Amino acid sequence: MKQPDVVLIHPPSVFDFRDRTIFYGPISDVIPSSPVFEMYPVGFLTLAAYLRRHGYRVTIVNLALLMMRSRRFRPEKFLRRLRPRLFGIDLHWLPHAHGGPEVAALLKRLHPDIPIVFGGISATYFHEELIRNDAVDFVLRGSVTEPSLLALLRELEGDPQFQRVPGLTWKDDSGARVNPDTLPSRTLDEYDFDLGMMIGSVVNHLDFWTSIPFHGWWRHPITAVFTVRGCARRCVACGASADAFGRFMPGHFPLRRSPAAIGAMIRELARITRAPIFLVGDLLDGGAAYAYAVLDELKRSAIDNRIVFEFFRPPPAEFIGRIDASVRHWGAELSPESHDEYVRARFGKATFTNERMAEAIEAILATRCEALDLFFMIGLPGQTFRSVIDMTAEIERLFQRFDRRLSAFITPMGPFIDPGSEGFEDAERHGYIIRARTLAEHRALLEQRDWESILNYETKWMTRAEIVDATYEAAGRLNDLKERYGRISSHIAAGVRARLSSAKSIRKQLAAAGDGPLDPNIHRALVGEIRAFSEGTINDKAELFPSGAFLRNFRISGIIPFIARELMGRFRARTTKPSVMRTIRA
Repeated sequence: MKQPDVVLIHPPSVFDFRDRTIFYGPISDVIPSSPVFEMYPVGFLTLAAYLRRHGYRVTIVNLALLMMRSRRFRPEKFLRRLRPRLFGIDLHWLPHAHGGPEVAALLKRLHPDIPIVFGGISATYFHEELIRNDAVDFVLRGSVTEPSLLALLRELEGDPQFQRVPGLTWKDDSGARVNPDTLPSRTLDEYDFDLGMMIGSVVNHLDFWTSIPFHGWWRHPITAVFTVRGCARRCVACGASADAFGRFMPGHFPLRRSPAAIGAMIRELARITRAPIFLVGDLLDGGAAYAYAVLDELKRSAIDNRIVFEFFRPPPAEFIGRIDASVRHWGAELSPESHDEYVRARFGKATFTNERMAEAIEAILATRCEALDLFFMIGLPGQTFRSVIDMTAEIERLFQRFDRRLSAFITPMGPFIDPGSEGFEDAERHGYIIRARTLAEHRALLEQRDWESILNYETKWMTRAEIVDATYEAAGRLNDLKERYGRISSHIAAGVRARLSSAKSIRKQLAAAGDGPLDPNIHRALVGEIRAFSEGTINDKAELFPSGAFLRNFRISGIIPFIARELMGRFRARTTKPSVMRTIRA
């Protein structure tokens, strides 16, 4: 079988997590992945689709997932078999500050002649530090790097002139070189994903794991359409906020996908899965005309999947009514971040009153909306331990007022405040104390053995220990409220309660050990363990991502055409010289 031209590799957060005793904490309870952060960025799918359209063979390897599935899996043996023209590693999220460079070092030992390129938000921010790593040959800067990656591949095919690749940081005998930024894109429409590639990989190799997005995807294949890259909001701690991208990300943001392209992507997803489809980004941030145009596309699409809308501020009643008239099944997520209006305003996402939020909740639940989830956060500017506890009391009042379709989640901001964000760059003004500044310092934090020590921040109002204490206290109270008001079953509540108790016990024993050796029983319980004491300790993942049987999740009648198209494309590729294919598709 032919080797791919490019292999895109998603590393685990900590490369040797299977041999370490790390108490990760509840840093992933409201996202699909585990504390290893095995869910790769959607950019992998758009990069792969873009390169395939230009005649290149691309393979996605979710190395984090393969490593967490089996202790017998050996990444060295697996990676040694690969011989592409180029390896790509994502350093999108900073929790991969350990795993990304470690995978690069391993690849360079196995394949010293094959170049390695990094990309992603964190790679862009730390590009100068990354390029000093002996295992890193290139860093592609930017949020839209598909054209630059194509340009880099083409340079590697002939007499390379790397100075011609826009947005590339590289090195030669004279040292590091930083090319001018790429020309800014004006739309996301050219950068869609390629479902056929993932389906084809499963069918051709009978491989159900190498390229799927996260561990539980076959059971709850929630999918997403990214309506935007970048953001118009100014969240203090976010590395993709308007302030952060304006500081270090080349291009003009936010960059939106057109309503027609959103509709096309949703229809394609709905052909293969019955799972919910999450629209990432608040449509109203693109303006009313844009948001209503998306709803018109959804109405024309007439799909049965639940469409989940994201709101950063309470939507107006008219827009809620239009959603209900346009979409057969829908849900919504709203992120007030705090019940305290002062704290909410300081965080910078949006300013609105609790009364306005309650009005929007009432309007949403007066429709056919099937679920409305509220998200609150711990670790915000101006937030005290008492404020976190008061947040649960406010949630109880909402539970008393509204029906069971309304639920709520509280999560700590962690493990890191994003570099580039206002809270990181101007920490004192926002009340943050930052404990790590460089990529190497964040890597060192990830090697600590408890999540309190991994946090890269504390605030003027709460120490790291108080952030952890507040998280567990609020989680216990909220779990009790959900059970009392029928948001979750007694069985689910009991499971969360038991896991929370175990997590608090482990934390106490780790604190007692300090920097000394662990009790052998604690060591055995923690070594390589990523779930028992860290997952499902503040909420059950099934509350957000309910699992289902394969045949209920997927539409076989829709998958078959994808398989046929993929197989036909591979047949044509085998009967046509690669250089000819690239010329045809260029």
